[in-house]
Formats: sequence, structure tokens, C-alpha cells
Amino acid sequence: MKKCWMVLISLCVAFAMPTFADTKPEEASRAKKLLERAVEHYRDEGDRALAAFSRQGPFLEGNLYVFVIDSEGVMLASSGPSHALIGRNIKPLLDDRLKLDFEAVLSESGEGVREGEYRWVNQSTGRVERKKAFYQRVGDHVLAVGYYLGRPGEAEAKALLGRVTEDLKENRHKTLNAINWLDPRYIQDELYAFVVDLQSKQFVAHGYDLNLIGQDFVSLKDRTGKSIGQDMLDLIDDQPEATYSYQWRNPVTRKFETKQAFLRRQDDLLIVVGHYSNLEADSEAVPNNN
Repeated sequence: MKKCWMVLISLCVAFAMPTFADTKPEEASRAKKLLERAVEHYRDEGDRALAAFSRQGPFLEGNLYVFVIDSEGVMLASSGPSHALIGRNIKPLLDDRLKLDFEAVLSESGEGVREGEYRWVNQSTGRVERKKAFYQRVGDHVLAVGYYLGRPGEAEAKALLGRVTEDLKENRHKTLNAINWLDPRYIQDELYAFVVDLQSKQFVAHGYDLNLIGQDFVSLKDRTGKSIGQDMLDLIDDQPEATYSYQWRNPVTRKFETKQAFLRRQDDLLIVVGHYSNLEADSEAVPNNN
């Protein structure tokens, strides 16, 4: 039952979350083409195509597979982890929030290709990773194909830093509030931003831990007792940008991992976005002046 529940979460959250810049354009192209072939095959064969979608064959390409759900919420076909749910109405198993997201997908009348993101355990790596799904409604059925995006890295962190910087320039109050309200525009899986007022030395925005808002940044330390906050302030004191590596708990994996943070000073604000490595941290934070 637990496995079924996780499968359901992966299917439904896929359609609810916003998407960010795709770091795997070739994989995206493969997924879209597989969905296009599946849609064409279904239009030609009707429900006879469901058997082909539920076994190893031309509609299973590595970790890419097709799954199909009808307008009542019944899983009709899948050659992936949701294969065990074929023939079951999955809606009664959903909580209220996921049920609303799921109903929204099933109620869509258009037949164009849509997309969304979610987190799911990659069986080949054993890690929770972002996954992107392309889906299309055909009649009263929804066909979908998803693929793994991998964990956010340096490119994604710098892109988010740039987005926050530009939005703060345009409307500081609105952007700080949006970050604190955990607006999905500023959260990408384990990637988030925080902002510090350089005059008060206090957090004014945080994209993950709202308990830090208004707290003293100077006193921020890692688990070894290293003064992370003061180190960052020292780095940014005489330069507009810097990088800094330290230990912090990953909000997704819940493990302490090495985090590389990108720092930017904008007027009286310090903006920080960092990405986590796959390595568990075992040493104290160390400044990085590169």
C-alpha cells in the first residue's frame, strides 16, 4: 500500500508543480516524441493500444514509459512503477489537496501537450530526484511520459540568484514577501534563496525556514560551530559577489551535505542561493574566495 501511495503522489504532483529551465533538452525531446508516438498509436488503435503501453516493448525506452488514466481516475496502462495500479480507481486514495490537483487534470478539455514537475525516487540511483512529465488528454484518457531532471546544480543556483536579484530591483517588497510565502517561482526542489538586510544583519526573507525571518544572521553557525553568517558578511564586505562552501541540512534528503552558496550584494541586501552536492558533509564550513 505504501508503494501505491508514493506512486500516486508522483502522478498527481507532476501536474501541480511549476516548471523551471530544463537542463536535459535531449531527454525532453525523447519524452515528447515517445508521448507523440503513444498518442498517435492510441488514436489509431483505441483501447487496444493499452496492452502495448503496459508491457516491455516500443513504448518503454530505458526509464521512459507511458502511463494512461481515464477521466474517472482509473489507471488503464503503465509499464513503469504504477503498473501495480492498473485497473484501480486511484482517486479514493488521494488526500484532499492531491485530489483537487488530480481532478483539475482530468477536467481539462484541451488536447494539447502540457507539462509539470515533481520529485520521485530514481530507482537507478536510489535518490529522490526531480522528474518532469509531459501529458496529453485524448478523449476521456490522459496519456503521460516522464523523465528525471537530476538534482539542481550550479547553473540552476546561479539562474535562481539572477531571478531573485532582478525581481528585487523591480519590486523589493513584493519579492521578499513572495520568497517568505514560499512562492514556487523561488523554490526548485532543494534549491531556494534567502536574503539578509546588511544594516540590521537580520534575515528578511528565506525560501525554506521561515523561523529564521528577523533572526540575527551574524550568529548563524554550522553544526561544527563555524560562524557561517559572519564569514559570508566578511566575504561580501569588499566585493559584490562571492562563493562560500559549508555544511547544511538538505531539506529534501534531510542529511547534512556540502553546500556551495553564491553570494551577491545588492545595495543594502545580501542575496544567497546555494546548491547541495551528493556528498555528506564531514568537515567545517570553509570560505571560498573564487
